[in-house]
Amino acid sequence: MISYWKCKDGFSEIHQWKSGCWIKVSKPTADDLALLKERFAVPDFTHDAKDIEERPRVDHEDNWTLVFVRIPSKGIDEDGDTVFTTAPLAVLIRDDVFITVNYYDTEVLDDFIRWSNQRRLYTCKGYDLLLSLMLSSSVWYLKYLKQMNGMLNVAEERLEQKMDNDELMRTMGIGKFLIYFITSLKGNMTVLARLKKRLRNTPHDEDLLEDVEIETQQALDTASIYNDILERQQETYSSIIGNNLNRIMKTLTVVTILLMIPTVIAGYYGMNVPNGMESHWLGFPLAVVLSVVLMALVYFFIRHSKFFK
Repeated sequence: MISYWKCKDGFSEIHQWKSGCWIKVSKPTADDLALLKERFAVPDFTHDAKDIEERPRVDHEDNWTLVFVRIPSKGIDEDGDTVFTTAPLAVLIRDDVFITVNYYDTEVLDDFIRWSNQRRLYTCKGYDLLLSLMLSSSVWYLKYLKQMNGMLNVAEERLEQKMDNDELMRTMGIGKFLIYFITSLKGNMTVLARLKKRLRNTPHDEDLLEDVEIETQQALDTASIYNDILERQQETYSSIIGNNLNRIMKTLTVVTILLMIPTVIAGYYGMNVPNGMESHWLGFPLAVVLSVVLMALVYFFIRHSKFFK
């Protein structure tokens, strides 16, 4: 789907392309791509924009500047759990033509339009529009990171009450989301550094560029901090599980040793050889008393040894 947006007191949709407008392409069809190629002679970038693993980068081809950045996305999986990921956004710039192409669902672009209308943004085109989109993307990274932190706090509270496998798997999933965010934000920082060099001789909003750097770095630092906290929590959970397992194994070892005593005594007196007690009326009571006394002595020894310490 192709839509055209003109910036004047915010973004408003127009029916056809005008110089300096934003060409917003979402989930393009083959006809949409053919139209872009025919009318604007855009380079072939389809496979790159559609690749979910496409890395952030800056390329130049036929007077076009092609920029790939990764923007955050949120969805619901088959089990009804919230899933966070990142997706590529292709941006093509040439003179007065500005095109964005995204194949995946995201809240970033539509929210940017709403925000621009609320702020009544007077003018935004070219590299300033690219920087504004990157700034909006960084803000959404921070929003999603805040939601992840809330999910981590809920999982931590539940794990304090009961060590549940589902909650452990959920924390591992959040760790995967954080890795996605960190990798994508590092790539966006690299793109921003390259753009900064290119914009030295190009008119642009210096304050906007600085805001993008600050917000992107803040999002990267926040994701890294949350990831470090999660790793330490997982190490703590592993230690707790290990300690619980050791305690259980100690208990089972003690029970096994104590049960082995009457087994040995019963085996001794149950052998088909004369032992002097096979016909005596005190044989069975004596075996029982001997077993109980030995079990008590062994338990007393284990209880006061370093075994439980």
